[in-house]
Amino acid sequence: MGGKITEIDTVSLDEANKALVIIDQTKLPGQIQMLSLTKAKEIWDAIYLLQVRGAPAIGVAAAIGMYVLASRYEVDDYDAFYAAFCRDKEYLDSSRPTAVNLSWALKRMEGVVTAHANEDIPAIVDALHQEAMVIRDEDIAVCHKIGEYGMELISPGDGILTHCNAGKLAAVRYGTATAPIYLAEENDYHLHVFCDETRPLLQGARLTAFELQESGVDTTLICDNMSAMVMKNGWVNAVFVGCDRVAANGDTANKIGTSVVAAVAKQYNVPVYICAPTSTIDMATATGDDIVIEERKPEEIAEMWYEKRMAPENVKIFNPAFDVTDHELIAGIVTEYGVARTPYTESLKAIMDNKQKRV
Repeated sequence: MGGKITEIDTVSLDEANKALVIIDQTKLPGQIQMLSLTKAKEIWDAIYLLQVRGAPAIGVAAAIGMYVLASRYEVDDYDAFYAAFCRDKEYLDSSRPTAVNLSWALKRMEGVVTAHANEDIPAIVDALHQEAMVIRDEDIAVCHKIGEYGMELISPGDGILTHCNAGKLAAVRYGTATAPIYLAEENDYHLHVFCDETRPLLQGARLTAFELQESGVDTTLICDNMSAMVMKNGWVNAVFVGCDRVAANGDTANKIGTSVVAAVAKQYNVPVYICAPTSTIDMATATGDDIVIEERKPEEIAEMWYEKRMAPENVKIFNPAFDVTDHELIAGIVTEYGVARTPYTESLKAIMDNKQKRV
């Protein structure tokens, strides 16, 4: 497929064919390939295999995916419909345990089903369609607001470091951690962005560097173990990263290596900002110690990027997908309702209470 990655929504709905459409991120940057998904196994695989990834994008994909699946149920009564829906919901929810947006979106879709229990099946399916589109549109608006609040934390000419991909490829548009960068670019801030490559899956090298460069942002790719040097050299004024789950105390789970970046930033007095939509804030999780960390296959480290296996056979491999950054290392959590500051137990609660009042 031709065209620029910046001109394509990461997640969308093919209305005519009732299909979830995603950019296959495992093919980037070499090839822009769209996938059209209509079956539960296809959607589960797309999430698990990181064909669609990033907390916001996963949530939107799950919402649209549940509508797509529900529209194909060949049942006439509510109980059978709800049983099929719950089966597929639990199945999709098992694909990625750490990203709270997945379960958040699935629960919202289930809430639509139960709220319309007294209506006929076509009406329920129509309501699911509407909710999926609301979740999609909310993601675009939320990311833009995060960009507005995040831009207030930086100045023209600043150097920014980011880890993994919390860009437009991790959302429908704008991204979370890159939203301030994109809005700053529109306002002629002339930022310089350092992208950590992000081992072992190289989301920074394959995705963030790709989308930022294509958007005209001054971008430099670095290996993960180079972040200390660029900070020590004074080239970085702020770190912006995304997040897959925020605990009530402000601890955050993000792609593996984020906690290392935060610790190094603390050493060199560089503020670390977590860009997190409120859908990622989990007030039921007290601290980062309570977050379930996904562990992935060892082949991603030993074999995935090499013509031949690069590690000794039978060596033990530990491959956690995420780590937890302690709240004490975080200067602020940027949400669509403003920037939360320490003490996070109070500021996050205030933001979530404010959100509840507006609902």
